[in-house]
Amino acid sequence: MSNFIIIGGTKGIGLELAKNLANENQVWVLARSRNELPENENIHFQSYDVLSEDTLELPEVIHGLAYCPGSINLMPFHRIKAEQFMAELQLNLMGAIKVIQAALPGLKAAQGASVVTFSTVAVQTGMPFHASIAAAKGAVEGLTRSLAAEYAANQIRFNCIAPSLTATSLAEKLLSNDDKKAAAAKRHPIGRYGETIDIASMAEFLLKEKSSWITGQILHADGGMSSLRMF
Repeated sequence: MSNFIIIGGTKGIGLELAKNLANENQVWVLARSRNELPENENIHFQSYDVLSEDTLELPEVIHGLAYCPGSINLMPFHRIKAEQFMAELQLNLMGAIKVIQAALPGLKAAQGASVVTFSTVAVQTGMPFHASIAAAKGAVEGLTRSLAAEYAANQIRFNCIAPSLTATSLAEKLLSNDDKKAAAAKRHPIGRYGETIDIASMAEFLLKEKSSWITGQILHADGGMSSLRMF
């Protein structure tokens, strides 16, 4: 069995990923609360807040790490205060840096490991009201590519998934009624918004050996939002 770490794996995409991986692997889930995480002998829950000084307790060998925490705070640029930009960076970028640095000994010990981070379609496709999250996730994309280059010799792969709107608790306000759901689906060339399984399946693929020749990539699981224009 392989050992996987999921930060923020008790709801949404992280939860879906944890349940999928736990079928054949040992999965350590670190989050502030257990939420919907099921009881499973292969799942080990640890209370952890990425914004705190909590100590990480990690296995000695780590075959894969997924950093799932994120946010959707949309507002006009002129209303965003400096501390709000910093809060986005702390959660999305600095939290990932802290966890990856702590996990590096275990990732190196695996002699073939994978790290998956998460961005947003709004980084490479300009969208109004997304300044704070796009700035933070843009930094995550840069970090991912840099680490992929730095640790390629250690056989540690780094990739990032950049989804479009996905039906998670973070997106509840954007999908709160049938009209909003219909409008969100229509904005995507493929005709629907994302589901957690869409993103979790890609993350699972990137964490496992089947993707062993993929590193340094930003993968757009976004229903065609970033690259297609329908006329």
